[in-house]
Amino acid sequence: MGARQRPTIKTVAARAGVGRTTVSRVINNSELVSEKARTAVLAAIAELNYVPNSVARGLVTSRTNSVALVIPESASRLGNEPYFSAVIRGVSTALAETRTQLQLVLVRDQAERDQLTESVAERRVDGVLLVSVHEHDPLPGLLEDMGLPTVLAGRRSPTESLSHVLSDNAGGAATAVGHLLARGRRTIGTISGPLDMDVARSRLQGWRETLEKAGHEAAGELVAAADFTEEGGEAAMRSLLEQVPSLDAVFIASDVMAVGAMAELRRQGRSVPGDVAVVGFDDSIIARHSNPPLTSVRQPVEEIGSLIARILLEEIASPEEERQHVVLPTELVVRESS
Repeated sequence: MGARQRPTIKTVAARAGVGRTTVSRVINNSELVSEKARTAVLAAIAELNYVPNSVARGLVTSRTNSVALVIPESASRLGNEPYFSAVIRGVSTALAETRTQLQLVLVRDQAERDQLTESVAERRVDGVLLVSVHEHDPLPGLLEDMGLPTVLAGRRSPTESLSHVLSDNAGGAATAVGHLLARGRRTIGTISGPLDMDVARSRLQGWRETLEKAGHEAAGELVAAADFTEEGGEAAMRSLLEQVPSLDAVFIASDVMAVGAMAELRRQGRSVPGDVAVVGFDDSIIARHSNPPLTSVRQPVEEIGSLIARILLEEIASPEEERQHVVLPTELVVRESS
């Protein structure tokens, strides 16, 4: 007869009639749990004789010398978006100087979020790096509640409480739009990213404020939101041209979307930059090899990856230290598309 299987957070949650997040919060002494739920969880833990991995190793505070890089996106987006590979390179470079192992975790659905929650609750990692942050994603708040050192590439909002590193997104967008205005463009649209992300809202803000300061109306029909994919850029460009046929320039919040937008412009017989000037954001390898080569706002993505890793290691070593909020400068790289 095989050995009796050790109970897990999932087992405890089922016995207590609560979610795994609630069990994790009880284990980590979070105040965000009702007394009724806490009592049920503690009873289930006692009944099942559940012991978290970290306790079984000896101390809850024992180190694993491992951190997780969590990306809440699909595997296809991870492979197609140069931003993610650059962040991973930066993180890996920073950790190579230490004995810390890196775990790459994709969180695409609730099941994978639950799996990550269990891993965090049992302290299988010392900290988490979180990339591609959406405003209402419960994950950053959950990690904060559980007391696990967490550093973000980006932020949920300007009032972000967790340590984070980001580029000057509004300033980069302003530089891009200023460049288009200086080239004599007057009907300047924009393709933003998902508006539940601070990065997209900030780049949209830079576009809007720069146009308004120059005396141009930042009308709603000049804005199309997309999802940072090439297909999203195509669809958004199609929408902009339907709304504003006289469009003569467009600032696009990522190089990947810009490539899709330029493909749509070609399909509709519009030349770049003759009819419509295009500026992207990231200055990824895509910008250098697009047709025509793409003017783009360069952001130091590898440096972002390196910095979030170093800050996380500092927070693991000294949890009481003040959290860090870092904004890195951007610069415009001008090529043939504008």
